[in-house]
Amino acid sequence: MAIGTITAVLVIGILVLLLLGVPLAFSTGAMSLLLILTNFGTNGLALVSARIFGLMSDFAFVAVPMFVLMGTFLEKSGVTSDLFRAMYIIGGKLRGGLAIQTLIVAVIMAAMSGIIGGEIILLGLLALPEMLKRGYDKHLAIGVVCAGGSLGTMIPPSIVLIIYGLTTETSVGDLFLATVVPGLMLASMYMIYVFVIATIYPDKAPAASAADLDIPKEEKRRVLLNSILPVLVVAWVMICIYSGIASINEAAAMGVIGALASAVIKKTLNWELIIEGGRQCLKICGTLMWIVFGATALIGVYNLFGGTAYISGAIEGLSIPPLALLFLMMAILFVLGMFMDWIGILLLTMPIFVPIVVSLGYDPIWFGVVFAMNMQMSYLTPPFGPAAFYLKSVAPPEISMSDIYRSFWPFIGIQALAITLLILFPEIALWLPTVFD
Repeated sequence: MAIGTITAVLVIGILVLLLLGVPLAFSTGAMSLLLILTNFGTNGLALVSARIFGLMSDFAFVAVPMFVLMGTFLEKSGVTSDLFRAMYIIGGKLRGGLAIQTLIVAVIMAAMSGIIGGEIILLGLLALPEMLKRGYDKHLAIGVVCAGGSLGTMIPPSIVLIIYGLTTETSVGDLFLATVVPGLMLASMYMIYVFVIATIYPDKAPAASAADLDIPKEEKRRVLLNSILPVLVVAWVMICIYSGIASINEAAAMGVIGALASAVIKKTLNWELIIEGGRQCLKICGTLMWIVFGATALIGVYNLFGGTAYISGAIEGLSIPPLALLFLMMAILFVLGMFMDWIGILLLTMPIFVPIVVSLGYDPIWFGVVFAMNMQMSYLTPPFGPAAFYLKSVAPPEISMSDIYRSFWPFIGIQALAITLLILFPEIALWLPTVFD
């Protein structure tokens, strides 16, 4: 078959399988096996297994389960609950303060693990009821929880950036550095939006009352001291990485030790915490690895037929300026994000897009940050929008899926603005890696 026909068969086949409810990992895996068997027979299966084994034997993958495990231990030890209460105490009577504090907690939680689903669920359990109880507009509260909980794609140690670095053979440490300023910029834009809304429409984000802040001094002291634990763990991991004390993998392992130490200090360490944390880590990483298997096999087979060169040539053949080409790539990623998980999009598109970006003279580290920010949008965009399903699982019964999706649009607009700024001013991402060179 011609490469154009193969491309059409793959796209249509994957879409049909997805519409039939087949998970992405098995959709991509099935189409890659079908293609290899029809062209090479059973002898071609060795090519697929070799491709998968080559990627999975990369030692850098060890950082993924370690960071996930660090996050699950911190969450189950109860330090995240104390962190949220501490932010509420510190925020005082700031108008819209509870929403802004939720976003601050979301940033810290993202730095603790980057487990986006877990962050949204936890914020949905802790922050959403508090905001609704205190008279916050439900759409603003929902948007803050889901947009803030999705910051894990941008804040190191982001799993998105680790997989991007492995796939494109770029430095994960540089990616972590490059995403710090854009990630904090996006979080700040969310906070500014909340503050503006609270100022213009005070009834949508009322300030805390004196009764809400009437907490015994002993309780305040305990909560504030306990909230320092996750901050110290995150700071220790980042210092180890950026100072050169440890590699990414070693720093991740030290983060797990720090999380266990936090549980010891809080006197919450027990076998149940270890078993449940390990079970959740296995579930998350198992799902992640199956998607990696399917997408890696598909890309390997497609490349064997010259697919990457075909797509690259078609995109580069467009007679449009480089900047327009970048926005076209963002539009493609945005559309894919409506229907697919980020890791499938990454493994399917980055082997094609990154060489084109490099040929245009752009930095692959910068493009990784742009990609990660685009993938944050994919958590909010319907019909896939996994953030909506995460929140619905823990939201009050009166919160409908329609309410949740309606709440996303202002934050999707903010994300689009942040991506535009990042594309027009690459220095936002590249400044910090330059400083550490």
